[in-house]
Amino acid sequence: MKKLEHLNYRGFILPVVVGLILWLMTPIKPAAVPVAGWHIFALFVGTIIACITRPLPIGGVSIVAFALTVLTKTVPMDKAIVGFGNASIWMIAMAFFIARGFIKTGLGRRIALNFVKAFGKRTLGLAYSLIGVDLILAPATPSNTARAGGVLYPIIKSLSQSFGSDPKNGTQRKIGSFLIFAEYHGDMITAAMFMTAMAANPLVQTLAKGSGVNITWGGWFLAALVPGIISLIVVPWLIYKMYPPEVKETPNAKQWAEEQLSEMGPMSVAEKIMAVIFILALVLWMTGSFIGIDATLAAFIALALLLLTGVLSWQDVLHETGAWNTLTWFSVLVMMAGSLTSLGFIPWLSKAISSSLHGMNWVLVLIILIVFYFYSHYLFASSTAHVTAMYSALLAVAISASVPPMLAALLLGFFGNLMASTTHYASGPAPVLFGSGYVPQSKWWSLNFVLGIFYLVVWIGIGSLWMKLIGMW
Repeated sequence: MKKLEHLNYRGFILPVVVGLILWLMTPIKPAAVPVAGWHIFALFVGTIIACITRPLPIGGVSIVAFALTVLTKTVPMDKAIVGFGNASIWMIAMAFFIARGFIKTGLGRRIALNFVKAFGKRTLGLAYSLIGVDLILAPATPSNTARAGGVLYPIIKSLSQSFGSDPKNGTQRKIGSFLIFAEYHGDMITAAMFMTAMAANPLVQTLAKGSGVNITWGGWFLAALVPGIISLIVVPWLIYKMYPPEVKETPNAKQWAEEQLSEMGPMSVAEKIMAVIFILALVLWMTGSFIGIDATLAAFIALALLLLTGVLSWQDVLHETGAWNTLTWFSVLVMMAGSLTSLGFIPWLSKAISSSLHGMNWVLVLIILIVFYFYSHYLFASSTAHVTAMYSALLAVAISASVPPMLAALLLGFFGNLMASTTHYASGPAPVLFGSGYVPQSKWWSLNFVLGIFYLVVWIGIGSLWMKLIGMW
């Protein structure tokens, strides 16, 4: 007889209690909020809390939430199921499959080793080279956890140990601590630079569209380009100064990379095909708005070519559980977040908050909203859950306060990634890299606090000026 799956039943207590309390408060809800709007709010809050307490994996939580939403007649089945046909969510799934091609062919690892070979003579240069790999992979890897944890972390760990830097021996500060923390921030910055570099970014596009703001792949990239490049240049240097490695020169890195590349052998046919298809996908994403090819269609085309050329098999697609998992829970959360708007809750909330900010200069309103958004991330263990919970409401408030819609939509979108500069549980890559033991929690929090201020200044200040200069608001 098979045993039942072990579940964290205690994790249900808080979301159920909070959800029920809100549901039972329906008789005293604000008059401007329809009953269905209040009910979807209660279900949504309970779902977000469950995403944090994790009684089930997030996919399981979303299925329970979907069933309750339809069962309570809050949203009818024909409207609830629409989330599974969302184009942005399918683009995320397609990009997961494309990322699988990088890992399966070894192209991601080869690119990283070549960067180490070319730029790894000094520890700071080594960090820049590894972040450069992240930058190259980012547009086609919607999971920043996959980039940082699946491709770069194993290389950083092997490289660090080759220099005798291992937390087990108390030698983590030799080189590993710096490289781990620099990659964490590099991954965060590249996630903010591309719409397809982090799972929640296409969700931002969908939610912004619901507020009448149409963000394109090229528009997102162009707006993030200048603050992104500044951050990629300055942040590793700041970490180098605040948390310096004991080993400053790394002449052995080149030899180590050469040995690893020698073991890999010459570039395979599969890697070459993968590289060509990746470049094609980038071109289509950047020019799609001009040539009439939707970003999701471009991702489908890339996957189709990977299947037709044999780089990926259909079994590879079926076994890419991250894609199917994301497709499931994202679809449900998008449906619920959209229902908050369509059923009247978000319009009421935005009006209530904007009335409290009435008469305030829109620049000040935008800064207050972003700072609140950023530091409230201490309460979240998932960037995606945070974006789902707050993005629509904050964007609606910003627009009602006369903030230029595109400026507000993009800055809030960027900070959906940059707010990971808070805790060791702030995003997917955080527990992977922090869990390596190279950086203690006190350092993780204190360094992140300083760098968080840097991001607020650069992305709000310089980012806004840059977007004004290129005519985006």
